[in-house]
Amino acid sequence: MINAFFVCLTAYLAGSVNFAILFFKIAGRADPRLSFSGNAGTTNVYRLAGMPWAVLVFALDIGRAMAVAALAGYFLDGGWLIWAGFFLVLGNSFPCFHGFRGGKGVANYLGFTVLTVPVAALSAAWLWVLVYWIKRAPFIASFFMVAALSAGHVVSSSGDWLATAGAVATFALILFNHRKNIREYR
Repeated sequence: MINAFFVCLTAYLAGSVNFAILFFKIAGRADPRLSFSGNAGTTNVYRLAGMPWAVLVFALDIGRAMAVAALAGYFLDGGWLIWAGFFLVLGNSFPCFHGFRGGKGVANYLGFTVLTVPVAALSAAWLWVLVYWIKRAPFIASFFMVAALSAGHVVSSSGDWLATAGAVATFALILFNHRKNIREYR
């Protein structure tokens, strides 16, 4: 139990380092949370700075998430593993280092799942591409991807109640983070 506490705390703190906000600060640009969706994530970086910078921020988010997954995989087992992913997403969404206003956690959840349930991560990424191709709305594609990631965690844990609760909580958190998109969608 003590390992779970420290791993989840580390995951939250790692998620609280928002690469989009740091990139814009280093580049001398306005805070990305002040434009478009008000989100400090890959899509807003793309809108404000272009594809190369969005790819960089996305890669950093994925890499950080994989590092957290590796740490969690080493110290945790069973149902606690997904909770490290939840706290990573929580840190990305409500970062203690950036005024508790960050991203939505989608890239972090994908990166975490790349190491913990690789088949689910690959399937979910393809699902995102397919849904985006049809709907042309990144947040809708993200819902499908996050649902597939959560389902992958539930299936890989054979329905363990703790893992299922963590997967559902992570899915719900990411949906909550998209509440503005949902309200404004036409």
